[in-house]
Amino acid sequence: MDRYVKMAMAEVDAQLAVLYRNSRADSAPAYERVKNLVVSQINSGQWPEGYQLPSENQLVGALGLSRMTINRALRELTTDGLIVRMMGVGTFVAVAKAASPLFEVKNIADEIQERGHRHRTEVVFIREETTDGKDSFIRDSLGRKVFHSLLVHFEDNVPIQVEERFVNPAEAPGYLTQDFTAVTPNTYLSEVAPLVRGEHVVEAVLGSAEECKLLGIAKSEPCLLIRRRTWSATGLVSAARLIHPGSRNRLEGTFER
Repeated sequence: MDRYVKMAMAEVDAQLAVLYRNSRADSAPAYERVKNLVVSQINSGQWPEGYQLPSENQLVGALGLSRMTINRALRELTTDGLIVRMMGVGTFVAVAKAASPLFEVKNIADEIQERGHRHRTEVVFIREETTDGKDSFIRDSLGRKVFHSLLVHFEDNVPIQVEERFVNPAEAPGYLTQDFTAVTPNTYLSEVAPLVRGEHVVEAVLGSAEECKLLGIAKSEPCLLIRRRTWSATGLVSAARLIHPGSRNRLEGTFER
């Protein structure tokens, strides 16, 4: 490890040790004092949104506590929505939850840019398939031949949505040739088959093993699933599953009597 990196880590360890020592007058359990330490660093602006926290190993060494104590503190802070833990990457101060509209269909790239953040897409696959007729969400919507895509949407390099979409080839024959790193499926489909009607079904679910891996979350983290179908003037255009980590997203909408 680079000498300067070691020096920087040692300085952080010393600062953490001082902060934790100063909290010893508190009668709260050790894991609660660790939580309070992290919260105070966040609230003071020392650890801003997106800041990468010291690793679990570093916290164990700096504070002289057990891994179980540190893990409990980080786990509860994650549940509270204050931090985000990405497997194999690290632990970060959570960005304010992204708000998605409940009563309208919006382009996710526009939503992210309106929040002042950067959007990008990774394409897992896009292909033509023959459906097996077992999934009623697809069977009741589309024919045997469909275009099937799986994408991951990122907000400032944090994955916030897995988009699985089944598209009617008759409504969007050029779907397979699109570069969805440059334009979202929503934008493309809105141009070739303008929306006249949409349907949302919202559920709380646990993501599949693949979805959790793509989102960088634990298998135990609750997710928000939106099942969405959209129609043009001539027929059903697509059926989509949009899955979001519960700690990074919320739905909101307004209505009038």
